[in-house]
Amino acid sequence: MIYVATFYTHAAALLTYRALTKNGFSAVLQPVPRSLSSSCGTCVRFEAPDPCYALLDRDVEQVAESAESGYRVIRTYD
Repeated sequence: MIYVATFYTHAAALLTYRALTKNGFSAVLQPVPRSLSSSCGTCVRFEAPDPCYALLDRDVEQVAESAESGYRVIRTYD
């Protein structure tokens, strides 16, 4: 499954990218898709069997999964 995690800070996106790749997952930093909002404008798109919540930085904003019609938000953080 392909997931997109958005963050409140660019540093959080970078730390998450590093954690995911260190654990063997395919991940890229990219601009946030227009259909999702983000405070910092950078997201991590990654492929994994599950959303890998434990590897996400604490400044995560939301996690969405890729769907045929775009993205479906599966978890938001306050």
